[in-house]
Amino acid sequence: MNPVLITKLNNAFTLFLSLLVEAIPFLILGVLLSSLLLLFVDEKKLISALPKNPLLGALAGSCAGFLFPVCECGNVPVARRLLVQGAPAPVAIGFLLAAPTINPIVIWSTWVAFREQPEVVVLRVVFSLTIATVIGFIFSSQADMQPLLQPSVTRFMSRPSTNSGSRSDQPESQPQTIPSQTPTLLQSGSYILGGGVMQRLDLGLLSSSPVIAATSPESALAQKLRLFMENSIQELRELGGVLVLGSAIAAFLQVAVPREIIIGLGQGPVLSIIAMMVLAAVVSICSTVDSFFALAFASTFTSGSLLAFLVFGPMVDLKSLGLMLSVFKTRAIIYIFTIAAQLTFLFTLFMNLYIS
Repeated sequence: MNPVLITKLNNAFTLFLSLLVEAIPFLILGVLLSSLLLLFVDEKKLISALPKNPLLGALAGSCAGFLFPVCECGNVPVARRLLVQGAPAPVAIGFLLAAPTINPIVIWSTWVAFREQPEVVVLRVVFSLTIATVIGFIFSSQADMQPLLQPSVTRFMSRPSTNSGSRSDQPESQPQTIPSQTPTLLQSGSYILGGGVMQRLDLGLLSSSPVIAATSPESALAQKLRLFMENSIQELRELGGVLVLGSAIAAFLQVAVPREIIIGLGQGPVLSIIAMMVLAAVVSICSTVDSFFALAFASTFTSGSLLAFLVFGPMVDLKSLGLMLSVFKTRAIIYIFTIAAQLTFLFTLFMNLYIS
């Protein structure tokens, strides 16, 4: 076999493993946070406390990364939980786009890398927060998000009952049949593997469930922990598969497309931004360490193009594309990516022309 080809394959495999090693811990963190939100937080109270105003809701969702410090791999399970439990679309989308950047871990790592350029740290937060809020607000015009979501998500979404005579603790969307060995609290919510089929969990029924109510507090806690583990394992199986596929594609492109070609385009205020946005989407580096990667280009690329890499990459990359496709249909992904690319380009071009 051609030695050059063997070298490229080895490099691609090494990059593939490095992406997985980098991403899997944060995916696990996101899944665990999602399950904690599922089992130990009263989601109805949490969602009812969110701002009803679309703009404020998008801003609140965008700032939620301070409470859930996850990267662009771990934010998808949490955003999916919010949508399933009835959170407004601006909140969920704002969180989805901003959480990888608007969290203390990433802000700290960016400061460590760019402490000599504090404007990069500040503008990364400002631009990311603004773009996520704007996109979340735009999606508030979609009264019903279900046409933009995958069927595997919409079938588990909470829906208000339209039958006034129905019991308040029996959602209209609950499954018709539940395996006898499955606790009756499996009604609506997140993904649980029960009896070989996907079931739904509504902890709003926790206190009224005869299965849980008849048990001691210790048994109820054990039941919660068991469901926590089952939900975490199931979501990790779902999202881990698409993460592996996305990482493989990203590793292949990094080897197949010479990086020198992209770097050669990054000389002017416009082309440098485009080159770094493409590079950010292709290399798919986790947001907790992407600032150190961008620092390597600081001497040859404009500040605006570095910001384009740091802002656009956590929102849009090949690794997270597969994860987002497990929640949104292709049309919604195109909307999100297109608007994020346009706003990132405009903001960073303004920086190149008038700030740098």
